[in-house]
Amino acid sequence: MERGSDKHGPRQDEQLAHEVEGLVRGAHATHAQEWKDPEPSGEDQPDVDRAPHATLVGGVPAGLSPEDVELRSELASVLGKEIYPVTGEQACAVAESNGAPDRMLSLLRRLDAGATYANVQDIWSALGGGAEAQRF
Repeated sequence: MERGSDKHGPRQDEQLAHEVEGLVRGAHATHAQEWKDPEPSGEDQPDVDRAPHATLVGGVPAGLSPEDVELRSELASVLGKEIYPVTGEQACAVAESNGAPDRMLSLLRRLDAGATYANVQDIWSALGGGAEAQRF
């Protein structure tokens, strides 16, 4: 059976795998003693990274810009999720009571006060924001 390593036996392979299992699964060291943690890359060695030539950040769905995602997220955070369905007037009042910044309040004041919105995407669309394109 080909193991890919002939430097040591299967028992030592299993022990080495067990030592780094927490690091691999949890992305952080799990040892109580600091001296047991794996050492970082040396000065003359490249840093270990999942995407060494790119930056890993949240993706942006098709149909939205990064600014749209940011604003919609901020809008959702100032409104909360327990208020729906909500009218435009109620959304303004809730955002104001939650301490929303002035730019969010000015956005919400553009809503039709009597219209009812089922979720944050309805509010976002009414404000002229983009919608995510469906993937198939």
